Parts: sequence; structure tokens; C-alpha cells
Amino acid sequence: MKSYREKPNRIPWPPLLLVTFTLIAIVANHFVPLPLEFGGTRPLGIILIVAAIVVDLWAMKTLYEARTTVLPNRGSDHLVTRGPFGFSRNPIYAANMVLLFGMGCLSMNAWFLLLAPLNGIMTHFLAVRREETHLLARFGYQFEAYCRKVRRWI
Repeated sequence: MKSYREKPNRIPWPPLLLVTFTLIAIVANHFVPLPLEFGGTRPLGIILIVAAIVVDLWAMKTLYEARTTVLPNRGSDHLVTRGPFGFSRNPIYAANMVLLFGMGCLSMNAWFLLLAPLNGIMTHFLAVRREETHLLARFGYQFEAYCRKVRRWI
């Protein structure tokens, strides 16, 4: 088994969790509907989805420009602290939660809203903590200084 210095995880948990919770919300709503019924629900959903996609694309572009991986199960070659990573150490994972909220609003399915925090919690324990261990082992003091300046989520 490879060490945390080489790569944080063998499984790309965050995208798997996003897909899993999306499917759970759809299936759960089929059997136990939890409708969202307030004015502006769908427009809010569109705004949240667009915002999440913009953050995701910005983060991926920033990682690409830094010549490091976007895949959560690959080792980082460079510590990226600019772009959206100057505001959040995990902008893609935060955007995933916003995306779930947006999908819930757009589809008027409250299951998405209930599952979004669970997605964040599971992402934290299955990915973020391991990634932080990887980054600390790989970049040491530089990563510690970054952690003191930038919040983990938002």
C-alpha cells in the first residue's frame, strides 16, 4: 500500500458520494416524497447549480494550470493556494454540497437538502482528512501556513 505522501486515497470518494446521494435522493423521493414548495424554489436551484459549476470549473482550471491532479485519489504535485483555493481549501467539495442543494431546489425534492450535509460529513471523513494528511506529509510547513490562512470549507 502506498503512503499518504504518495496519494491520499485509493478510491475517489467525493464524486462517488455525490452520485450516490443524488441517486438516494431521487429514489427516496419516489417512495417518500418530500416536496419543496415555496416561491422561487426553481430559480434558486438554477442559481445554485450554476454557482457550483462555476466554482468547480474555476477550481479545476486552477489545478490544471498548477500542473497537479484534480482527481481526489491521486497525489498532489504542487500545493495550490490561489484562485478558489485562496477562499476555501476544498472549493470543489463545498461546490458539491451547493450542487446538491441546487438540484433539490430545481427538482423541488427536499431529500437533496437533507442529504447534502451528510455528503459533506462523509467527504470530510473519507477524503478531506486523508488529503490533508497527504498534503502535510508532502508540503510540510508550507501546507501548515496555508491552513492558518484559509478555512477548510468556507
